[in-house]
Amino acid sequence: MIKIKRVYEPAHKDDGFRILVDRLWPRGLSKEKAKVDSWLKEISPSDKLRRWYLHDPKKWESFKTRYRTELRKEPDCLESIRRAEKEHGTITLLFGSKEARYNNAVALKEFLDQT
Repeated sequence: MIKIKRVYEPAHKDDGFRILVDRLWPRGLSKEKAKVDSWLKEISPSDKLRRWYLHDPKKWESFKTRYRTELRKEPDCLESIRRAEKEHGTITLLFGSKEARYNNAVALKEFLDQT
């Protein structure tokens, strides 16, 4: 099972294995408080894509298409997520954005669910 959660929300035992999927560490959050088990910077959107998108809902569909193209170039990262899911049963993809519906963790989960 793959869940999604904002990294600033308190960790919960139901989160399972917690994976941060942002390129940048969340502002003002200590590593102890974040309780991140793995940080996969490489699975996050490129700086160029991230800057272009800026969480603009009008660009969401185009962002997902471009991000999927980038994801296909990171098979090792995708496999590490799959291994974590098999090993722990539940994983939670963590993101830092205030935008809960249009962020890379949502797009990544959708991609994983479809492949």
